Amino acid sequence: MTLAAGDAGAGPLLVGWARLAVAAPCLLAIAIVVRARPTVAPARGDGLALAAAGAAMAAYQICYFTAVTLTGVAVAALLAICTAPLMIALLAALFLGERLTPTVRVSLGMAVLGTALLVIGPRGPGEIAGRSVLGALLALGAGLSYAVYAVSTKRLLARAAPLPLAAATFTLAALLITPVLLAEPSVRRPLTEGWPLLVYLGVVPTALAYILFTVGLRRVPATTAGVVSLLEPLTATVLGVMVFGESLGVMGMAGATLLLAALLRLTRAG
Repeated sequence: MTLAAGDAGAGPLLVGWARLAVAAPCLLAIAIVVRARPTVAPARGDGLALAAAGAAMAAYQICYFTAVTLTGVAVAALLAICTAPLMIALLAALFLGERLTPTVRVSLGMAVLGTALLVIGPRGPGEIAGRSVLGALLALGAGLSYAVYAVSTKRLLARAAPLPLAAATFTLAALLITPVLLAEPSVRRPLTEGWPLLVYLGVVPTALAYILFTVGLRRVPATTAGVVSLLEPLTATVLGVMVFGESLGVMGMAGATLLLAALLRLTRAG
């Protein structure tokens, strides 16, 4: 996103759309080539769960990237990424019957706190305070959207193979998010100049990443997947330090250590 915005002037909503628009045909093509099929016949309510997953993935792009423009990256990441695992745990307990064991509870708390320190650390509390209320609500909406996607997908994985499920979800999401391009002031130039980066964003950190996420989600509880997915902001922070020369700070280093300790604790317990 940093490179696309700097080199091609791509807006956040355009990037969100491009991720899905590129990922969807890639996932469909792969599903056709490998002839992936559902494992068992669909059950009642699976259509609604698929619709919820697709709508949630589209809503995440709109809520998160709009929140970034209103509040900045720090606040959007703090609210969206840190609340998502908590919302996943709540929804998984309500709709999937997952139990929060003491180990998962402690790991969840450690991971969320560590991620918060990781996000705030390089910037300081001053950059977090006094931001747009609407942006903050949209960031929370992004966290909820991601939680709905994860829990709906987990339900469907009891009967569907990961690859066709990801293909169907992202195709629906891409169709639903297309109208947001009307809100972008400039589309042609960013697409023309930034298409290599946009294709990369759609293929690698979207299509490939969500294939891996869906395959993993089939094997672990949704709550565990939500906690482990907090490696995303840690990876982004490390890349920010290594590639863009950003500073982590003492608070950020403490957060990274706490997050890694939580993930290690969760892995050993599993």
